[in-house]
Amino acid sequence: MSISTDKSRSAKKITLKDVAKKAGVSAITVSRVVNDYAGVRENVREKVEAAISELGYIPNRSASILASSRSKLIGVLIPSLSNVVFNDVLRGIYDITGPANYQVLLADTHYSPIEEERSIRTLLGQSPEGLIVTGGEQTDAAKAMLKASGVPVVQIMDKVESPIDINVGFSHYDAGAAVAEMLLAKSYHKIGFIGARMDPRTCDRLAGFKSVLAAAESLDLKRVITNPQPSSVAMGTVLFRELMAATAGDCDAVFCCNDDLALGVLHECKKMHINVPSKFGVCGFNDIEMATYAEPSLSSVSVNRYKMGKQAMELIFARLNNSEISDNAQINTEQSYVNTGFELFMRNSTG
Repeated sequence: MSISTDKSRSAKKITLKDVAKKAGVSAITVSRVVNDYAGVRENVREKVEAAISELGYIPNRSASILASSRSKLIGVLIPSLSNVVFNDVLRGIYDITGPANYQVLLADTHYSPIEEERSIRTLLGQSPEGLIVTGGEQTDAAKAMLKASGVPVVQIMDKVESPIDINVGFSHYDAGAAVAEMLLAKSYHKIGFIGARMDPRTCDRLAGFKSVLAAAESLDLKRVITNPQPSSVAMGTVLFRELMAATAGDCDAVFCCNDDLALGVLHECKKMHINVPSKFGVCGFNDIEMATYAEPSLSSVSVNRYKMGKQAMELIFARLNNSEISDNAQINTEQSYVNTGFELFMRNSTG
């Protein structure tokens, strides 16, 4: 096999001046189009954009940042790209950044504070105009970098005790407590819990859940089954069998830390001929789409993930632009905590 050594395609990098020549305009005009400045006539903008497309020109972002002090970049750090829970959060973020011509730099931290710290250092090196991070479990070094960054920082998905800057989320403790109260109100009294991965948010749900059961004298730690491994439907079936074995079947309902596990429980109940909900209640968390279509339909907790992502970006833009831009309602750019709340959706799995 012969390898071409023709350097003609790579020897000359297309420049802004090449685009200007192709479009028949000045280099300054091309720069204004690239940086989305107002005041360029539409027919001129179209000619420049056509020349950019035809030549395959890639703007020099570093030069643009130096010229305007605006990078048009937003850093976003989430713990898992494979977890569908974060899809709605990202959709809310992109629905605001896209129309504003901003780019998202996305990092997967794999639930590791050390990896998150590395990613924060890398993203800050790209001069973002704002950062969105998940929760409040950053390392001391990461918190120091974020505080010193000089850009808006939003911690999402959780109620953070001492926010670095802005916090958009809800109390997982309160949500777990609300589930326990609901199950007790539906006359379930031997209520279990199964959880996987056990990240800080899941631990907070469990703490709220246990507090209510303890107050009602219905807490039995034999009915609490957890596993540090990642969550899945298959893991739900395994943990449910552990729960049944640990309690000798003396359990009439279970709160699962997410819907994946709860769907596994529903599947296993059918295999074990346990009638849901007359003999056993099942509640999940996150209210993924499948919860509605399961058989029986799954009770779950909806946590406004899209709203979290959207409001996080709106608050960053409000801070950057010193304006108020959320659904025609005022945004207080000085507030440190925005409670997006949660809602219990009771379906057939809890009667």
